[in-house]
Amino acid sequence: MSAIRYELIHECKQTGARYGKLHTPHGVIETPIFMPVGTQATVKTLSPEELEDMSAQIILGNTYHLWLQPGDDLIQEAGGLHKFMKWDKPILTDSGGFQVFSLSKLRNIEEEGVHFRHHKSGEKLFLSPEKAISIQNNLGSDIMMSFDECVELPSTFEYTKNSLERTLRWAERGKNAHKNPDTQALFGIVQGGDYEELRRMSALELVKMDFPGYSIGGLSVGEPKEVMYKVLEWTVPFLPKDKPRYLMGVGSPDALLEGSIRGVDMFDCVLPTRIARHGTAMTSEGRVVIKNKVYERDFSPLDHECGCYTCKNYTRAYLRHLHKANEIFGQRLVSYHNLYFLLNLMENVREAIKEDRLLTFKEEFFEKYGLTSGNERGF
Repeated sequence: MSAIRYELIHECKQTGARYGKLHTPHGVIETPIFMPVGTQATVKTLSPEELEDMSAQIILGNTYHLWLQPGDDLIQEAGGLHKFMKWDKPILTDSGGFQVFSLSKLRNIEEEGVHFRHHKSGEKLFLSPEKAISIQNNLGSDIMMSFDECVELPSTFEYTKNSLERTLRWAERGKNAHKNPDTQALFGIVQGGDYEELRRMSALELVKMDFPGYSIGGLSVGEPKEVMYKVLEWTVPFLPKDKPRYLMGVGSPDALLEGSIRGVDMFDCVLPTRIARHGTAMTSEGRVVIKNKVYERDFSPLDHECGCYTCKNYTRAYLRHLHKANEIFGQRLVSYHNLYFLLNLMENVREAIKEDRLLTFKEEFFEKYGLTSGNERGF
């Protein structure tokens, strides 16, 4: 009995994009959906109540960081991640693999797992497929990720193929180690770099293992957008229609639209909160760098078309002042707006899918936002 169930409700006649519902132990998620990232059991600067107010349906936790601090055993003792952070809606956790490969310069990959050093203290650590699953079992997330290697792009065909084959073995080992399949769904992760043959191979082999859902990894790591879209076109057709598809680490508005058009159901990224903390906002007419002097005496809302708390109550001039003064409240207000903006964008995407007009919506959005396909204007 799987912990989750994906219900495909409608496919857009213009694009083939999917509107569906993902049933989980902590609630139903409408897809396509953007998922705010809560690395340390918190979405930076925002409370669970604020996330609920902006209609966030699911958030992420980071296995690597929570394992190191405060420890998955402590979180289990607290009653699991939901109780620990006071969030009663669905939670997805990653496997820790991306952090191992992106944060640790000193690492040794073996068949058993990865030996590496703590990204701050230098302490020797070891993570295996079984350990990654054990940590996530303790965290109690609704959706878990298999342990994988995120290969740098570009990499040679030979290295990518060897890595992929090992990642597939790790996926099977992790699936066998999973203790709670009736309450926690484990996703397989499609890898294979920018090689069509390897992406197809990865998808087909993972589908044979019969995971409840499938992630598409190894993208949004600096490659051109056109490469990412091409990889999606190679991969998605080989994934089951009756299970969710998750594109990892993607959160720019253009990529959310293009990914949805190519059949993806779930997205996540630190982008909206990260750029917010540095004073950049996503608005209906493109990005706004609020620290710029042009906004010093601009007493209009951040986005005239936005109904979020920030835009209803505060001006660009005030937000500029807060960021120039390095006030945390300014970071909070722009973070709130950016997440609201993306969540509202995905709500509009779902409506456009249901009404068979997603391509029309995309073209209108891109024109107003100042985008062309493959160009995300600094995001």
